[in-house]
Amino acid sequence: MPKSPDSIRTAAVFASGLIYWTGVLVQAYRLKQRTGQSANLRPKGLKERLLWLCWLFVIAGWIGQPLIMRSNGKFTFFSAPELLLSDIEKAGGLLLLLLGYAGTIWCYRVLGDSWRVGVNRKERTPLIRTGPYQFVRHPIYAFQMVMLMGVALLLPTPFSLLVLGIHLVCVIVKAIDEELYLVTIHGAAYQEYLSATGRLLPRLPRRAPDKV
Repeated sequence: MPKSPDSIRTAAVFASGLIYWTGVLVQAYRLKQRTGQSANLRPKGLKERLLWLCWLFVIAGWIGQPLIMRSNGKFTFFSAPELLLSDIEKAGGLLLLLLGYAGTIWCYRVLGDSWRVGVNRKERTPLIRTGPYQFVRHPIYAFQMVMLMGVALLLPTPFSLLVLGIHLVCVIVKAIDEELYLVTIHGAAYQEYLSATGRLLPRLPRRAPDKV
């Protein structure tokens, strides 16, 4: 039977979304102040605009769903089965939110002034291979996924799964575009990096061939 989540769940999801995306804007502002460089927030071309519309849906859904659920829990799409509202799911969801945001801050520190949101094909940034980037090529997107999985545990609704699915499509499309761009500016070094790391998850170590 559908049931409205408690205020801790909705408050945690709302606060995490607001803090995360406000943090992105603050990071972009600081980059501009330090270096005079843009974080490339403005989309270019039809593909990027469509991608950004989907991304705005994810952001609005992340922050807005708790408000909808607090104001009216009668919509089935925003209702959560009582079975999935245990303290275990709550603790797991809160932990994923914290881990995901801590991981994001780690990425910001490692990237430093190389951090960007979008791609500027006239710009050349260094290839970062330290911190989380030694394991995956797009850890910021991976940590966003971790946070949205936390959202889905805290608010286990069909809408949370929709947001998670749309976000996954967005990050895969965007990651591929970024990789194509980085290959053009870093060449063989990035090709080697591609073979050594996973896109969103660490690449499993290759097993050495058995000796005869």
